[in-house]
Amino acid sequence: MEIIHVSAECYPVAKAGGLGDVVGALPKYQTKMGHNAKVIMPMYKTKFLYKHEWLVDFKGRANLGSWWFDFTIIKEKHNLLGFDLYLVDINGLLDREKIYGYDDDPQRFTAFQICVLTWLSHWQHKPDVVHCHDHHTGLIPFMMKYCYPFSMLASVPSVITIHNAQYQGWMGWDKSYFIPAWDSWKAGMLEWKGTINPLASGIKCAWKVTTVSWSYLQELRVNSNGLEALFEYEKGKCVGILNGIDDDVWDPATDTYLNHNYSVETVTEGKEANKKILCDRFNLDADKPLIIFIGRLVGEKAADVLPDAIMSSMYAFPKQVNFLILGSGETHVEWQLSQLTHSFAGNYNVMIGYDEKLSHTMYAGADFLLMPSRVEPCGLNQMYSMKYGTVPMVRSTGGLIDTVKDMGEWQGWGIRFNHASVGDITHSVWRAIEVYKDGTHFNWMRQHMMQIDNSWENSVQQYLNIYQSLQ
Repeated sequence: MEIIHVSAECYPVAKAGGLGDVVGALPKYQTKMGHNAKVIMPMYKTKFLYKHEWLVDFKGRANLGSWWFDFTIIKEKHNLLGFDLYLVDINGLLDREKIYGYDDDPQRFTAFQICVLTWLSHWQHKPDVVHCHDHHTGLIPFMMKYCYPFSMLASVPSVITIHNAQYQGWMGWDKSYFIPAWDSWKAGMLEWKGTINPLASGIKCAWKVTTVSWSYLQELRVNSNGLEALFEYEKGKCVGILNGIDDDVWDPATDTYLNHNYSVETVTEGKEANKKILCDRFNLDADKPLIIFIGRLVGEKAADVLPDAIMSSMYAFPKQVNFLILGSGETHVEWQLSQLTHSFAGNYNVMIGYDEKLSHTMYAGADFLLMPSRVEPCGLNQMYSMKYGTVPMVRSTGGLIDTVKDMGEWQGWGIRFNHASVGDITHSVWRAIEVYKDGTHFNWMRQHMMQIDNSWENSVQQYLNIYQSLQ
């Protein structure tokens, strides 16, 4: 099958979160299984763009209302990612350093989607499926069905995967003229609660809707930032498919970011060596359990609770545990976490920002990974940590429910809690300290979770089954 993935992100080209990781891996594994998977995304000003060679694949002209513009689609020359990668260049609109965060994002991503469909409509054949990802591509199923310039694509199946339903791409009706000539009788397929809602439109118009875990799909029917009734109505075409992790990138035995590689058989020695590197660098006590947090310092991740939870744990269990934080986000949370270094030197440290090599070393050297997320559609960090023998401490939500079994259950290997609160996190820290003391059981947990198969192969087959059902 020929599969076209349309996305705002793709690792390692441009990534802001889990969406980029998924779009960087899913088509690669689909290609490995004998299919022709392609990714098309905006052309941002990234290191990847300037480091690699490109071929011009298509030049076209399109419009947003009365504004006409030229665009170019370029193709990565050497198939370095394991699949065909295409970038859409619209001078002055897409070619910026950041992926998101501009006042004209509605124009940017609407124009991007129009360019993608203009490109596809000029093909001499039709792809087997167009796979859209999140609200940035949510208008594509509508435009394929109801925009007159793209009527030749109406018979092509479309799938939309929801990685995070909190962001929906809302636009006022005053921007409806951005969309190429369309059947005005179908305005209801764009609308949700008085605005144009690209994510809602994608859910209504796509032939199939997937979410990145089964539990997240169930949660969306009761908590989806205003789309609850829509998910309930469309539940018949919705499927939850758990994300996988890319074993080519995330494997402690081969990880080139690590100074000390290790396997299931050598996990104790390997993690001790990587832990020593972390503790030496950040002035931590290598004899104490090390709990890490890696991620965006935002409300979705319950980062606002972290400062008080860490302080509570430090006072409740003095000199018994280390914390190390890597992330960036809300300024006041960054400041609070930075201030804690003055009170708990020797057992706490933080690095504001992001460092890919450091993140890999933290997964390898830590004993526990804390994820108190309020929203976690799938979560990849907990799967990375399990692959590296680092016990996940997670709130029971979304994909964290589907991937982490509490150590209090039969053959459980993780720590789960119910609320993103200081009390629940502090109690989980106590559980972590206690199981760390039981070296035999703790080592069993490490070895057990490292052997759990969270690779992409199973998930890829589920996507392929969906595509085939639509043919």
